[in-house]
Amino acid sequence: MKTRNYTPEIKECSVRMLIEAAGDYPSTWSAIQAIAPKIGLPLLSNP
Repeated sequence: MKTRNYTPEIKECSVRMLIEAAGDYPSTWSAIQAIAPKIGLPLLSNP
């Protein structure tokens, strides 16, 4: 699997969105899956 490097800005935005939306989803993973496409990241399978 190819390692992807994201800019600090993308990382910061992603974490901020996750923190803000965490209460809207039943789990952290479901919040990540909902947020990823909004910021242009590929959908991930459940680890």
